[in-house]
Amino acid sequence: MSDHAPDPINEAAPLPQDASGQRRGPGYRRGQGRGSLSNPDSRYAALAREPADDGWWQDDTDGDPRTELGIDNSRSIISYNSSPDIPFDRSINPYRGCEHGCIYCYARPTHAWLGLSPGLDFERLLFHKPGAAQQLRRALARPDYRPATLVLGANTDPYQPVERRLGTTRALLEVLRETRHPVVITTKSALVLRDLALLHALAAERLVAVQVSVTTLDDELARRLEPRATAPRRRLRAVAELAAAGIPTGVLVAPLIPGLTDHHLERVVAAAAEAGALRAGALLLRLPLELKALFAEWLRAHYPDRADKVLSLIRQCRGGALNVADFGERMTGTGPVAALLQQRFRLALRRHGLARQDSGWCLSAAAFRPPAADPRQLSLLD
Repeated sequence: MSDHAPDPINEAAPLPQDASGQRRGPGYRRGQGRGSLSNPDSRYAALAREPADDGWWQDDTDGDPRTELGIDNSRSIISYNSSPDIPFDRSINPYRGCEHGCIYCYARPTHAWLGLSPGLDFERLLFHKPGAAQQLRRALARPDYRPATLVLGANTDPYQPVERRLGTTRALLEVLRETRHPVVITTKSALVLRDLALLHALAAERLVAVQVSVTTLDDELARRLEPRATAPRRRLRAVAELAAAGIPTGVLVAPLIPGLTDHHLERVVAAAAEAGALRAGALLLRLPLELKALFAEWLRAHYPDRADKVLSLIRQCRGGALNVADFGERMTGTGPVAALLQQRFRLALRRHGLARQDSGWCLSAAAFRPPAADPRQLSLLD
């Protein structure tokens, strides 16, 4: 996908305002379990605000704001892309925003399309589709629809905490199972095991594969990087359970953050192989738009002793910038530092028998059968 936000016609319903007429303030302080340290205004806002010490007392200690849910009124359920460096052309994101709060998430800037902040708003003001399964059914029933592997969770995690209550992801999987449509799930949550039986049924017909993201094996670093995500070793246990159930499972060592997480690269690959993963991938940190400032702010607050080094290494991978959005370059970077990371990763794959990236991973759309647009309508062919 490109580093740009999705089509702005896909709008979400606004969240209620508080008594002062404001949905949020510009100077939230970090609360427990939140990733971003601030809440900068949307880049599309007519006015920009920033806190200033003018000698007057101001209460900006909002602490840890509660997660709020809004309704996503997008007109379409499937997002298509033509990016030449992505191995799929369609995806579904059951939720906008992500409560996991990963500070590095490249999807954060998409919240600006909603008039919200890529900072704290992204991880606490979430949107969902109450009729997602019905919308998917209608999309798959279109006469011009041609099936191909669909990725569930290309931007935000389909198994983030709110899924426990809403079950949107499971409802989508049930439609895909009914229609025998191939799907790849990307997540960093052990909640995926809730749907183990459903995934097993899909896997029996070569219709599903799961990718579990593991950024680091350092629990303290993970708590700071991804405050509300499943702990790394629990993710690896989920990989083991998925693999044992016959579900093709891989691990994404992503993002690779030079100077911060890259020293765990070989250990993550080794742990993935031991857990039964069939493949592994690695992606370099991406910092599009507002994410550059949000990540640098987080880095200087949590790791001030190495912040300059980490930012320097990122720039060495990006031609002197903190981000490059060019296809073919944005996932891997360029220069000696990026080349060394890629070489280390290739060697780790060979060492642990994960170099055959296609092993057990070939999904099929041959059995696809479109649903009736109206599930109450009977088919003459049944």
